Amino acid sequence: MKENEGSMSNYKPPFRKDFYFIALVSNAGKTKITYDNTNVTKLNSFLVFQSPGLLYSFYRDNSANGYLIYFKKECLSFFKPNFEKEFPFFNILHTNFFKLNEAKFQEFAPHFEEVFSAYENTNDNQHKIASVKLLALLYQLKEFTNAFKQWEEGFSTPQQILLQKFIQLVNNFYIEKRTIEEYAALLNVTPNHLSQSIKSASDKNALSYINERLITEAKSLIQFTDFDIAEIAYQLNFSDPANFGKFFKKHTDKTPLEFRKTKK
Repeated sequence: MKENEGSMSNYKPPFRKDFYFIALVSNAGKTKITYDNTNVTKLNSFLVFQSPGLLYSFYRDNSANGYLIYFKKECLSFFKPNFEKEFPFFNILHTNFFKLNEAKFQEFAPHFEEVFSAYENTNDNQHKIASVKLLALLYQLKEFTNAFKQWEEGFSTPQQILLQKFIQLVNNFYIEKRTIEEYAALLNVTPNHLSQSIKSASDKNALSYINERLITEAKSLIQFTDFDIAEIAYQLNFSDPANFGKFFKKHTDKTPLEFRKTKK
Protein backbone atom coordinates (compact mmCIF):
# COMPACT_ATOMS: atom_id res chain seq x y z
CA MET A 1 0.00 0.00 0.00
CA LYS A 2 2.92 2.37 0.44
CA GLU A 3 6.58 2.87 -0.44
CA ASN A 4 9.27 4.59 1.56
CA GLU A 5 10.63 7.59 -0.38
CA GLY A 6 14.15 6.89 0.87
CA SER A 7 14.22 3.47 -0.76
CA MET A 8 13.28 4.70 -4.25
CA SER A 9 15.75 4.57 -7.12
CA ASN A 10 16.64 8.01 -8.47
CA TYR A 11 15.65 7.02 -12.01
CA LYS A 12 12.99 4.54 -13.01
CA PRO A 13 12.84 3.52 -16.68
CA PRO A 14 9.39 3.34 -18.31
CA PHE A 15 7.20 0.57 -16.89
CA ARG A 16 3.50 -0.19 -16.47
CA LYS A 17 1.98 -0.61 -13.01
CA ASP A 18 -0.97 -2.85 -12.13
CA PHE A 19 -2.11 -0.66 -9.23
CA TYR A 20 -3.40 2.83 -8.46
CA PHE A 21 -0.81 5.36 -7.35
CA ILE A 22 -0.91 8.66 -5.44
CA ALA A 23 2.16 10.78 -4.66
CA LEU A 24 2.32 13.85 -2.45
CA VAL A 25 5.87 15.24 -2.64
CA SER A 26 7.64 18.30 -1.23
CA ASN A 27 11.21 19.66 -1.45
CA ALA A 28 11.32 18.20 -4.95
CA GLY A 29 14.68 19.82 -5.76
CA LYS A 30 15.84 18.65 -9.21
CA THR A 31 13.08 16.05 -9.51
CA LYS A 32 11.90 15.99 -13.12
CA ILE A 33 8.30 15.33 -14.13
CA THR A 34 7.28 15.04 -17.77
CA TYR A 35 3.79 16.51 -18.01
CA ASP A 36 1.99 17.38 -21.24
CA ASN A 37 5.24 16.81 -23.14
CA THR A 38 7.08 19.43 -21.03
CA ASN A 39 9.95 18.87 -18.62
CA VAL A 40 8.85 20.49 -15.37
CA THR A 41 11.48 21.35 -12.77
CA LYS A 42 11.62 23.66 -9.72
CA LEU A 43 8.48 21.90 -8.57
CA ASN A 44 8.70 22.44 -4.80
CA SER A 45 5.50 20.47 -4.00
CA PHE A 46 3.20 18.42 -6.22
CA LEU A 47 0.40 15.85 -6.25
CA VAL A 48 0.19 12.99 -8.78
CA PHE A 49 -2.53 10.42 -9.58
CA GLN A 50 -2.11 7.40 -11.86
CA SER A 51 -4.37 4.52 -12.83
CA PRO A 52 -3.22 0.93 -13.49
CA GLY A 53 -1.67 0.28 -16.90
CA LEU A 54 -0.20 3.75 -17.43
CA LEU A 55 3.41 4.12 -18.51
CA TYR A 56 5.48 5.58 -15.69
CA SER A 57 8.99 6.93 -15.33
CA PHE A 58 10.69 9.52 -13.16
CA TYR A 59 13.92 11.12 -12.04
CA ARG A 60 13.86 11.94 -8.31
CA ASP A 61 16.15 14.29 -6.40
CA ASN A 62 17.46 12.90 -3.10
CA SER A 63 16.03 15.92 -1.27
CA ALA A 64 12.43 14.98 -2.13
CA ASN A 65 10.18 13.83 0.69
CA GLY A 66 6.52 13.02 1.09
CA TYR A 67 4.09 10.15 0.68
CA LEU A 68 3.48 7.44 -1.93
CA ILE A 69 0.35 5.30 -1.77
CA TYR A 70 -0.07 2.23 -3.95
CA PHE A 71 -3.32 0.30 -3.83
CA LYS A 72 -5.59 -2.00 -5.80
CA LYS A 73 -9.32 -1.50 -6.12
CA GLU A 74 -9.88 -4.70 -4.13
CA CYS A 75 -8.89 -2.92 -0.91
CA LEU A 76 -12.02 -0.77 -1.39
CA SER A 77 -14.31 -3.68 -2.24
CA PHE A 78 -16.90 -2.34 0.21
CA PHE A 79 -17.21 0.81 -1.94
CA LYS A 80 -20.15 0.36 -4.30
CA PRO A 81 -20.14 3.38 -6.72
CA ASN A 82 -18.17 3.20 -9.96
CA PHE A 83 -14.62 3.96 -8.81
CA GLU A 84 -13.28 5.89 -11.83
CA LYS A 85 -16.53 7.84 -12.19
CA GLU A 86 -16.51 8.80 -8.51
CA PHE A 87 -12.81 9.76 -8.56
CA PRO A 88 -12.14 11.13 -12.07
CA PHE A 89 -8.59 12.17 -11.20
CA PHE A 90 -7.81 8.48 -11.75
CA ASN A 91 -7.99 8.54 -15.54
CA ILE A 92 -7.25 5.33 -17.45
CA LEU A 93 -5.67 7.31 -20.31
CA HIS A 94 -3.31 9.72 -18.57
CA THR A 95 -1.58 10.87 -15.41
CA ASN A 96 -3.08 13.79 -13.48
CA PHE A 97 -0.44 16.14 -12.08
CA PHE A 98 -0.97 19.20 -9.87
CA LYS A 99 1.62 21.72 -8.67
CA LEU A 100 1.11 22.71 -5.02
CA ASN A 101 2.40 25.44 -2.77
CA GLU A 102 3.91 24.50 0.58
CA ALA A 103 0.76 25.51 2.49
CA LYS A 104 -1.34 23.06 0.45
CA PHE A 105 1.24 20.31 1.00
CA GLN A 106 1.04 20.89 4.76
CA GLU A 107 -2.76 20.79 4.56
CA PHE A 108 -2.79 17.39 2.80
CA ALA A 109 0.13 15.77 4.67
CA PRO A 110 -1.75 14.90 7.93
CA HIS A 111 -4.44 13.05 5.97
CA PHE A 112 -1.79 10.94 4.20
CA GLU A 113 -0.17 10.35 7.59
CA GLU A 114 -3.49 9.03 8.95
CA VAL A 115 -3.61 6.41 6.19
CA PHE A 116 -0.05 5.26 6.93
CA SER A 117 -0.61 5.18 10.70
CA ALA A 118 -3.76 3.09 10.30
CA TYR A 119 -1.93 0.72 7.95
CA GLU A 120 1.04 0.26 10.28
CA ASN A 121 -0.84 0.07 13.59
CA THR A 122 -3.30 -2.70 12.88
CA ASN A 123 -3.19 -6.47 13.14
CA ASP A 124 -5.99 -6.82 10.61
CA ASN A 125 -4.56 -8.42 7.46
CA GLN A 126 -7.22 -6.68 5.37
CA HIS A 127 -6.30 -3.28 6.80
CA LYS A 128 -9.95 -2.20 6.99
CA ILE A 129 -9.31 0.95 9.00
CA ALA A 130 -6.58 2.05 6.58
CA SER A 131 -8.96 1.41 3.67
CA VAL A 132 -11.61 3.65 5.23
CA LYS A 133 -8.98 6.33 5.88
CA LEU A 134 -7.86 6.03 2.25
CA LEU A 135 -11.44 6.49 1.04
CA ALA A 136 -11.78 9.62 3.19
CA LEU A 137 -8.50 10.94 1.73
CA LEU A 138 -9.74 10.35 -1.83
CA TYR A 139 -12.84 12.46 -1.16
CA GLN A 140 -10.71 15.26 0.32
CA LEU A 141 -8.48 15.22 -2.76
CA LYS A 142 -11.55 15.14 -5.01
CA GLU A 143 -12.70 18.53 -3.71
CA PHE A 144 -9.33 20.05 -4.56
CA THR A 145 -9.03 18.50 -8.03
CA ASN A 146 -12.63 19.30 -9.00
CA ALA A 147 -12.14 23.00 -8.29
CA PHE A 148 -8.88 22.98 -10.26
CA LYS A 149 -10.30 21.17 -13.29
CA GLN A 150 -13.47 23.30 -13.50
CA TRP A 151 -11.36 26.47 -13.60
CA GLU A 152 -8.98 24.99 -16.15
CA GLU A 153 -11.65 23.68 -18.56
CA GLY A 154 -13.52 26.99 -18.58
CA PHE A 155 -10.73 28.58 -20.63
CA SER A 156 -10.26 25.80 -23.21
CA THR A 157 -11.31 25.87 -26.87
CA PRO A 158 -12.29 22.62 -28.66
CA GLN A 159 -8.86 22.59 -30.35
CA GLN A 160 -7.09 23.06 -27.00
CA ILE A 161 -9.12 20.25 -25.43
CA LEU A 162 -8.22 17.94 -28.32
CA LEU A 163 -4.56 19.00 -27.97
CA GLN A 164 -4.64 18.14 -24.24
CA LYS A 165 -6.16 14.72 -24.95
CA PHE A 166 -3.63 14.07 -27.70
CA ILE A 167 -0.67 14.99 -25.49
CA GLN A 168 -2.01 12.81 -22.69
CA LEU A 169 -2.26 9.86 -25.07
CA VAL A 170 1.24 10.52 -26.41
CA ASN A 171 2.61 10.51 -22.85
CA ASN A 172 1.04 7.09 -22.30
CA PHE A 173 1.60 5.37 -25.65
CA TYR A 174 4.76 6.94 -27.12
CA ILE A 175 6.66 3.67 -26.69
CA GLU A 176 4.38 1.67 -28.99
CA LYS A 177 2.47 4.23 -31.12
CA ARG A 178 4.44 6.54 -33.44
CA THR A 179 1.97 7.72 -36.13
CA ILE A 180 -0.75 10.38 -36.35
CA GLU A 181 -3.16 7.75 -37.69
CA GLU A 182 -2.87 5.65 -34.52
CA TYR A 183 -3.64 8.59 -32.24
CA ALA A 184 -6.47 9.83 -34.46
CA ALA A 185 -8.08 6.39 -34.14
CA LEU A 186 -7.84 6.55 -30.34
CA LEU A 187 -9.46 10.00 -30.38
CA ASN A 188 -12.17 9.04 -32.91
CA VAL A 189 -11.20 11.80 -35.35
CA THR A 190 -9.62 11.78 -38.79
CA PRO A 191 -5.82 12.18 -39.05
CA ASN A 192 -6.32 15.40 -41.03
CA HIS A 193 -8.64 16.88 -38.38
CA LEU A 194 -6.20 15.95 -35.62
CA SER A 195 -3.23 17.48 -37.46
CA GLN A 196 -5.09 20.73 -38.22
CA SER A 197 -6.40 21.05 -34.65
CA ILE A 198 -2.97 20.50 -33.10
CA LYS A 199 -1.42 23.06 -35.45
CA SER A 200 -4.18 25.57 -34.69
CA ALA A 201 -3.94 25.16 -30.91
CA SER A 202 -0.16 25.07 -30.55
CA ASP A 203 1.48 26.20 -33.80
CA LYS A 204 3.36 22.88 -33.79
CA ASN A 205 2.71 19.79 -35.88
CA ALA A 206 1.37 16.67 -34.19
CA LEU A 207 4.30 14.43 -35.11
CA SER A 208 6.72 16.76 -33.29
CA TYR A 209 4.96 15.98 -29.98
CA ILE A 210 5.53 12.26 -30.48
CA ASN A 211 9.18 12.72 -31.44
CA GLU A 212 9.85 15.17 -28.59
CA ARG A 213 8.38 12.75 -26.04
CA LEU A 214 10.63 9.97 -27.32
CA ILE A 215 13.70 12.22 -27.25
CA THR A 216 12.88 13.34 -23.69
CA GLU A 217 12.74 9.74 -22.48
CA ALA A 218 15.85 8.79 -24.46
CA LYS A 219 17.82 11.66 -22.90
CA SER A 220 16.73 10.61 -19.41
CA LEU A 221 17.74 7.00 -19.98
CA ILE A 222 21.10 8.01 -21.45
CA GLN A 223 21.86 10.57 -18.74
CA PHE A 224 20.50 8.93 -15.59
CA THR A 225 21.13 5.20 -16.15
CA ASP A 226 24.10 3.02 -17.04
CA PHE A 227 22.17 1.04 -19.67
CA ASP A 228 24.12 0.60 -22.88
CA ILE A 229 22.78 2.33 -25.98
CA ALA A 230 21.50 -0.89 -27.54
CA GLU A 231 19.46 -1.69 -24.43
CA ILE A 232 17.96 1.80 -24.45
CA ALA A 233 17.08 1.47 -28.14
CA TYR A 234 15.15 -1.76 -27.56
CA GLN A 235 13.53 -0.39 -24.40
CA LEU A 236 12.17 2.48 -26.47
CA ASN A 237 10.88 0.02 -29.09
CA PHE A 238 13.28 0.84 -31.93
CA SER A 239 13.97 -2.00 -34.36
CA ASP A 240 17.73 -1.77 -33.81
CA PRO A 241 20.37 0.53 -32.24
CA ALA A 242 21.32 2.02 -35.62
CA ASN A 243 17.81 3.35 -36.23
CA PHE A 244 17.72 4.74 -32.71
CA GLY A 245 21.07 6.46 -33.25
CA LYS A 246 19.87 8.08 -36.49
CA PHE A 247 16.65 9.25 -34.84
CA PHE A 248 18.49 10.68 -31.83
CA LYS A 249 21.09 12.54 -33.91
CA LYS A 250 18.43 13.97 -36.23
CA HIS A 251 16.67 15.60 -33.27
CA THR A 252 19.63 16.54 -31.07
CA ASP A 253 22.63 16.92 -33.45
CA LYS A 254 24.50 14.45 -31.23
CA THR A 255 24.85 10.68 -31.22
CA PRO A 256 23.60 8.96 -28.04
CA LEU A 257 27.20 8.36 -26.92
CA GLU A 258 28.18 11.98 -27.57
CA PHE A 259 25.19 13.13 -25.52
CA ARG A 260 26.14 10.78 -22.65
CA LYS A 261 29.72 12.09 -22.61
CA THR A 262 28.56 15.72 -22.40
CA LYS A 263 26.26 14.89 -19.45
CA LYS A 264 28.73 12.74 -17.53
